[in-house]
Amino acid sequence: MGEAEAAFPLIQSFLARFPSSEVLVTCMTPTGSARIRAVLGDSVHHVYLPYDLPAGAARFLDHFQPKIGVVMETEIWPNLYRQCRQRGIPLAIVNGRLSEKSARGYRWAARLTAESLSAVSLIAAQTTADAERYIGLGADPKKVEVAGNVKFDVEFSDALRQQAKALRAEWFGARPVWIAGSTHSGEEEQILEALAELRRTIPDVLLVLAPRHPHRLNDVLGLCAGAGLSVRRRSESRPCERTTGVFLIDSLGELRLFYGAADVAFVGGSLIPRGGHNVLEPAAAGCPVLFGPHTFNFAEIAEQLKQSGGGIEIEDAEQLASWVGRLLTDPGRRHQIGAKGQAFVHANRGAVARVTDLIGALYAEIARV
Repeated sequence: MGEAEAAFPLIQSFLARFPSSEVLVTCMTPTGSARIRAVLGDSVHHVYLPYDLPAGAARFLDHFQPKIGVVMETEIWPNLYRQCRQRGIPLAIVNGRLSEKSARGYRWAARLTAESLSAVSLIAAQTTADAERYIGLGADPKKVEVAGNVKFDVEFSDALRQQAKALRAEWFGARPVWIAGSTHSGEEEQILEALAELRRTIPDVLLVLAPRHPHRLNDVLGLCAGAGLSVRRRSESRPCERTTGVFLIDSLGELRLFYGAADVAFVGGSLIPRGGHNVLEPAAAGCPVLFGPHTFNFAEIAEQLKQSGGGIEIEDAEQLASWVGRLLTDPGRRHQIGAKGQAFVHANRGAVARVTDLIGALYAEIARV
């Protein structure tokens, strides 16, 4: 779903530039599919991508006969790439992200990885480090560009800000609110531990909790019940009561809205070794961003956000509680950190336009053939 969210502004930009073109958007998960249908609707075609088997990839390409293929972020599918090369279909990897951990994994199949990358006509990498890792795995340096991260182009519009403000007033009232977004198993326990500590000094604090995977909601509800916490679910569409300890987001595609309704944000996947998730969404909302030590999927961005003064790295539940408490009780510092994070996002925008130009040039070249 993360790749789908990142792709939306890019797809919309491409459709605006080439309005007569048809776009097929694929994904691998039900959550990604639901978001594609909700956001893009009938403006694109949508199917699941088949498993990367030779016959499946061949039937897929024979049926849809694409003129060009665009792959988001990391995925290297050897059979799909090979079939595209055999049919003369140019491939572009955009918003290319390749952590050192992922690069080490691909090196175990170095020959296959190099063969797959030889089928790629363009790699628009997020950073210089990503570009170097692609080249180190066998990509042609002449086909690799550093275009930035399209996630910096996330929009937090005035309309969304007003919606978040109204939602907060209606459902949360005047309570101090912190949000933990995109959390995982092994992480919620630490977050609830931090909440228990916070309630000692800020008894009316409210936690907005957004598990990364919706199928885990019952597990999270069980953890909250075990901690003696009253839970209000998003799907209930009712204001929190004075005794509500946790507001649980059981919907898709609303995390950005709730970042805008919170005072402080923690981004999950980072207190456990999952590599972290998108820290730019809460920063774009002007919300101070906390994250744990495991951010290898977003290492450069997390470090840059921290250096900008808009992000804070914490080590464990104790530090999480300490920093959330400090920021909730110090509005001046909270607003200062939020403003720095927002400025950091704004200063790095423009990747969508750059990537659209690169894809457009490749697409126009094919159209002339």
